[in-house]
Amino acid sequence: QVQLVESGGGLVQAGGSLRLSCAASGSIFSIKVMGWYRQAPGKERELVAAISIGGGSTWSTDSVKGRFTISRDNAKNTLYLQMNSLKPEDTAMYYCAASSNTYYRGEYDYWGQGTQVTVSS
Repeated sequence: QVQLVESGGGLVQAGGSLRLSCAASGSIFSIKVMGWYRQAPGKERELVAAISIGGGSTWSTDSVKGRFTISRDNAKNTLYLQMNSLKPEDTAMYYCAASSNTYYRGEYDYWGQGTQVTVSS
């Protein structure tokens, strides 16, 4: 089992920045990919960014390219999402997820409880 705990959400004005963190514990040796999802009220959950734990390759959805950066610190077992130039449409609950698959769009096995990000205009 893997436990994921997110932190760093909050209320910020448009144009501001936030950094989300996700601390992983447990059987983390099984994890190959980690990602950040978000879900806004009335919308489907979407994958925002993902990173491979071994090689460090990353992927992000078009709407956040150039604004969000996903990274990980393997020594600290922590995943990050640096979010800059935030827009009101980025408002959502953000979830950290971990997968034992190597494909970032595959099934994610473990999920955090979520952290709320609210961007005011």
